[in-house]
Amino acid sequence: MNIPRNWRLQQQRYRLEGEICEKCGARIFPARDVCPECDQPAQTPFTFSGKGKIYSYSTVYHPPQEFKEFAPYTVALVRLQEGPLITAQLTDVDSEQVSVGMPVEMVTRKIQSNGKQGAIMYGYKFRPAISQAA
Repeated sequence: MNIPRNWRLQQQRYRLEGEICEKCGARIFPARDVCPECDQPAQTPFTFSGKGKIYSYSTVYHPPQEFKEFAPYTVALVRLQEGPLITAQLTDVDSEQVSVGMPVEMVTRKIQSNGKQGAIMYGYKFRPAISQAA
């Protein structure tokens, strides 16, 4: 990934920022400027809570070169509390502990780097939700 593109996607990657459609109320991630539900403009920023549940998942044992340092790793479809279904890598959990319906929360983690001297890219991943019970 190049540096300018990484810079442009910071809000989306670090804060799960998408958009909301003012016409139908759909919450959109990633931001698209046009609502996929009603085809109307959707340019109002919306920050998602980062909380959701695992909808489906798979463990990757033979990843592309730029992700080899994380192998094996689990990728999940996460249904955010606000509605959108997004794809994300799971972290802080063994693949044997993952299950459909598991509550998860977004965290910022290293996604990849461009070699030993290159830029390190950070973004969202999901981990098992830590209960806030006191």
